[in-house]
Amino acid sequence: MMQTSTRQHVNTSTHQHVNTSEVKTFFIINKYSGSGFHKEMETLLVDQCRSRGIEFDFAYTQARAHATALASGAIANGYDTVVAIGGDGTVNEVAQAVVNSPASMGIIPKGSGNGLARHLRIPMHFERALDHVFSSEVVTIDTFRLNGHLSLNVSGIGFDGCIADRFGSYKRRGFQGYARIVLDEIKTFQEFEATIHANGEIMQKKAFVIAIANSSQYGNNARIAPSASVSDQLLDISILRRFPAYRLDLVYALFAGTIDRSSHCETTRITNATINVDKPMYFHVDGEPTGKAEEFRIELLPTSLKMLTPTSRV
Repeated sequence: MMQTSTRQHVNTSTHQHVNTSEVKTFFIINKYSGSGFHKEMETLLVDQCRSRGIEFDFAYTQARAHATALASGAIANGYDTVVAIGGDGTVNEVAQAVVNSPASMGIIPKGSGNGLARHLRIPMHFERALDHVFSSEVVTIDTFRLNGHLSLNVSGIGFDGCIADRFGSYKRRGFQGYARIVLDEIKTFQEFEATIHANGEIMQKKAFVIAIANSSQYGNNARIAPSASVSDQLLDISILRRFPAYRLDLVYALFAGTIDRSSHCETTRITNATINVDKPMYFHVDGEPTGKAEEFRIELLPTSLKMLTPTSRV
């Protein structure tokens, strides 16, 4: 069995309440995420900020990586909080500028999965999520890097990387499109050999999925690492073996938050690790396809991002 590090039960993150009327807030909007961003949402955003006397501005993303550039500019211009309105990809791009900076970050989820937002208990409803931006507390959370790419939520090697690669170019977005790709690929995708260097040990494993989890879920409440915390200064690595397509109980366990109890899943907790695989393998970072590699370097960045959350228990 895989050796497991002891989880820290004491939340080591710092948190503080913020007087939002004294905070300059910049909203970065991906209007193509999920079901889209409509004109009435922009009107609501403007009205809510003005009614609270908040100094604010907003901008729409125009291309990949534009959110990072917008967030960097906002921080350089003295904005205290940068809020990502979009999916996990937009959230990740904004975080690339905010991480290890004096600024705080907020999320208004508008994507297909919204994994980190769900883990942080941010409402999926736009108006309620906007209200939480004004009433949340700032919690300092961990992030990590996978082969140099910043990750806030869950990144993965193997089957989920393959799915991310196909979904990235798939015309039909949303959960139904994702599910269709999963059903197609699960018939043919094979296990691979992995050598994991972590916690002073070398572990040889057969894997279908290796998920590196800072939070508990991919999105849509599919919880691959149910016990993960974004503020415990540890990462959960969940190794899922290939299972027969008829094992619908394992699919149920993924959404019920009990996959870690299955004999098909092993979990260990690490800070840093290196994973070598026996052939080039697809991987993703927070759901975004990132190509293939044979070696994966994982580096924890503890307490590196100030995040607005409705609760400090994350």
